[in-house]
Amino acid sequence: EVQLQASGGGLVQAGGSRRLACAASGLAFDEYVIAYFRQAPGKEREALSCIDSSGRSEYYLDSVKTRFAISRDTAKNTVYLQINSLKPEDTAVYHCAAEARGQCRSSGDYKSVDTLYYGMDYWGKGTLVTVSS
Repeated sequence: EVQLQASGGGLVQAGGSRRLACAASGLAFDEYVIAYFRQAPGKEREALSCIDSSGRSEYYLDSVKTRFAISRDTAKNTVYLQINSLKPEDTAVYHCAAEARGQCRSSGDYKSVDTLYYGMDYWGKGTLVTVSS
C-alpha cells in the first residue's frame, strides 16, 4: 500500500517558519517526483513546488519562490518543504503528492492535466498550517 505521510503543520505567527515533511512508503521512491500543493479555505488547490529524484526542483508560485525551499532525502524516502517568512495568506492545508515521472512538470498548471487528481498518482492527507497575524 502506498502511503504519503505529511507532517509538520501547526500554528505559527506571521514571520515564522515551519518544515513540512512528506514520508513515502510502498513505492519506488526514485521513480517518482514529489510535489507540494496547498488549499486555503474556499480556494482552489494550487501547486507550490516539485522535486525529482535527482534533486532538481521547480517552484510554481512567485509568492513562494524566495520563501519556500524543497529538498529530498532519498535515504529516508522523505521530501521536505521549508516554509519561511510566513504570512496569514499562507494559511492552508498543505498536501504532498507523487507522480511516476522522471522530471517535474515545468508548468504549475496541474489542473489542466486532471481537474480531480491534478495528474498525480498518489496523494497524502495533508497537514494544516495556520499563520496568525
